[in-house]
Amino acid sequence: MSVLMEFSSFPTMQLNAPDRYRTATEIDAVAELLDLRGARVLELGCGAAHTTRALVERLGAAEVVATEVDRVQHEKNLALSDLPQVRFVLGGAESIDAADASFDAVCMFKSLHHVPVGDMDRALAEIHRVLKPGGAALFSEPVYWGPFNALMSLIHDEQAVREAAFDALRRAVGAGRFRSEAEVFIEVPGTYPDWASFAERFLDVTHTALDLGAARRAEIRRAFEAHMTPTGAHFMKPHRLDLLRKV
Repeated sequence: MSVLMEFSSFPTMQLNAPDRYRTATEIDAVAELLDLRGARVLELGCGAAHTTRALVERLGAAEVVATEVDRVQHEKNLALSDLPQVRFVLGGAESIDAADASFDAVCMFKSLHHVPVGDMDRALAEIHRVLKPGGAALFSEPVYWGPFNALMSLIHDEQAVREAAFDALRRAVGAGRFRSEAEVFIEVPGTYPDWASFAERFLDVTHTALDLGAARRAEIRRAFEAHMTPTGAHFMKPHRLDLLRKV
């Protein structure tokens, strides 16, 4: 595994940079940053395993250990029969069941901010522990900005936890565990054909307990349907990708 892009003088890490966005998918951005062919990869917070599949089938990872804290989703992942390169594990980032220096790369896609704030520093210490010397840690986090974020904040306002996740990354770099090699800002296109598909994806979930009454759910629906067109509701979803290297 090697880095495809080297950054000798990268600017200070930024929470948001509205003038630096470009359109891309997360996996396209990762492919530009890292060569994962033949690598042993740990994905923390794999969700429904969409990115897990891409790590193997698109980016060529030889082996992926994919963890998830949601037991319901974990059981669904265990039922997948077409990913022999992947081992699904129940567990969180703050306590990784793996040997020291056992992975070439660690990836977290929109999951660092779901780690309890008090455990974020511990999670980054664990990531440092399980990475091989010089190993890469890739974090993709949603940015609290833009129309899609305004809609999502009606469901669960994540401003504080996203800022806490970013601060934890900066502390890990400042403490000398990692060096920051790249920070990339992308807008990921997303289309939802109707309210039912959006609600299934973001409201009717098992990984987060959402205390949404009928009135709030109706408010979210009105906000969503304000974006509807004859071809669905189209959004650009802002993300920040941080590529860190174990020191």
